[in-house]
Amino acid sequence: MNSLTLKEMGFSQPCLLKTISFSSLPSNGSSVLALIDTSLTGKAETDILFISRSKKPAKKILGGYLAGAGGKNTKKINASLLSDGYIEKTAISWMACEKPKAMQKELLGKYVKEHGKVPLWNASKKKIEKVQKVATAKKKSTTIVSNKVAKTKKPIALAKAKAIKPTSAKSTISAKAAVSPKPTEPSPSASSNHVGSDSTQKTE
Repeated sequence: MNSLTLKEMGFSQPCLLKTISFSSLPSNGSSVLALIDTSLTGKAETDILFISRSKKPAKKILGGYLAGAGGKNTKKINASLLSDGYIEKTAISWMACEKPKAMQKELLGKYVKEHGKVPLWNASKKKIEKVQKVATAKKKSTTIVSNKVAKTKKPIALAKAKAIKPTSAKSTISAKAAVSPKPTEPSPSASSNHVGSDSTQKTE
């Protein structure tokens, strides 16, 4: 997702902020705004810096981004434009729409889906912390699930081992009984010979 795909969706041709005039800005009305890094246009890396919305786009652009009036995020963008040299390469594009909040949410969702994060200037501290918390929570839930699976498998393995042991013991006993020889009994012929010799001795 980049400025070219935004243009296909109906966004205006990007205007450089350093040369923008009031007459070139959109008339007051609900609009979605996008700040573009022109040095990245046409390259593999996305050139979208910021996706926002406003009911008074001219005031937002001139009074907010360029003059620094507004909330923390607007002041942060103003500082980046003036102090970090972005004013030389940043352009703005816009699209009028009836539901700018829903459109902004949809665009940010598409951006995150493609790039795995929000645009550079949309990334506030709170959003970063929120993403980190979600990642940590997912990691914990995965660990808990794996531990539960391990605990479930252990009793099953023990039960199987217990079920196998008596059977193997019985088979060992029967095997020993089969192998061990029976006690030998004297043969009848041997005993009769012994008796005969005793009677012979007595006769003599």
